[in-house]
Amino acid sequence: MQTTKTSKTSKKIAVVLVSGGIDSATTLALAMKQGFDAYALSFDYGQRHSQELDAARRVVRHLGVARHVIIRIDLRSLGGSALTSDIEVPKGRDPGTMSSEIPVTYVPARNTIFLSFALAWCEVLGAEDIFIGANAIDYSGYPDCRPEFLAEFERLAQVATKEGTEGRAHYRIHAPLIRMTKAEIIRAGAAAGVDFSLAHSCYDPSLEGLACGSCDSCLLRRKGFQEAGLPDPTRYVNPRSSA
Repeated sequence: MQTTKTSKTSKKIAVVLVSGGIDSATTLALAMKQGFDAYALSFDYGQRHSQELDAARRVVRHLGVARHVIIRIDLRSLGGSALTSDIEVPKGRDPGTMSSEIPVTYVPARNTIFLSFALAWCEVLGAEDIFIGANAIDYSGYPDCRPEFLAEFERLAQVATKEGTEGRAHYRIHAPLIRMTKAEIIRAGAAAGVDFSLAHSCYDPSLEGLACGSCDSCLLRRKGFQEAGLPDPTRYVNPRSSA
């Protein structure tokens, strides 16, 4: 990735992590609504399918961000997750289990890795703000989606960077969805102009890109649209799963 460091202007710059799902699409829209000049960052990290990266490109294009960078890293060589190896994706888990157990779809240290890249890009851009779509309410129990983790990373950013240690930058990790239910996220995204038909959530889609309808992410997405009172634009393998 080659980028020339920019001088700070009156328009605030933010690096926004964009996975292609509902949460990151809403986070991107909210960052832009707050007046940030958004630089979107996605990762081709060896995940099981490419649909989420295709979705990230669609969402970024639709919202009109300043720049979108996709970084390639090989987490598949490490494995340890149903998203980066041949471990079977769990299906049909109930919401209580989702929030109380860390599932095999957890990718070891993924958000730590992603935020580290985002922090590096901030130093290059002269930016101080990073947005991430982490959520600690309707989520799959991932430890790196908790407020405690994000607060610790924000502290780390100050002592891990040249700009931070020299006192020229104060880095902020924004997680605007952290205390929101999936229904609240969907309503906020819709109000901010997100087209959810462009986003992708399923962990285990068909070869045609249809959502399985029963993985954690599909179940949370479907529940969110139902509770938000909005139509779910997701194309499921079994159309009845969207009812």
